Amino acid sequence: MEKWFEFSWSALFAISITAVGIYVAVIVMTRLCGKRSFSKMSSFDFAMTVAVGSILATTILSKTVSLLDGVVGIVVVYLLQMGAALARRNDAIKNMMDNKPLLLMDGETILEENLKKGRVAKSDLRAKLREANVTELSEVKAVIFETTGDISVLHKEHERDVEDFLMEDVMRS
Repeated sequence: MEKWFEFSWSALFAISITAVGIYVAVIVMTRLCGKRSFSKMSSFDFAMTVAVGSILATTILSKTVSLLDGVVGIVVVYLLQMGAALARRNDAIKNMMDNKPLLLMDGETILEENLKKGRVAKSDLRAKLREANVTELSEVKAVIFETTGDISVLHKEHERDVEDFLMEDVMRS
């Protein structure tokens, strides 16, 4: 417990140099691999973000992980992300790796079974409807639980139907 309050210039210097080094490695790899690295389009993207954060913290603060170890870890995680993105171009692999969006409301109708399937509480649905400025359920064309965990609310501002392209991969039940 007494080590919590210890201070050493050499430790401060080592942490600072390591932080700069691993930060530069993340910037370089993000520039090489693209912004997709930190998007939240799939569970693999989320895992990438968590892994990079963990490697950053461990490399900076752990005395047993060298800067080189951290850089290698960062590079490997980025390569895995790129490999997963390439593999997801194949529909069979994409279906294995990704969740499908799930329809939670079809017009004014709340799809109770889909709420259960998506583990979405009615209170979460109500909150998202309020957040989307819905004041009456009659204003809703569709509510979709996206693969990212976000909930999208499509409004019924026009009498036109939602284009098929937008609903193409949405599970209805």
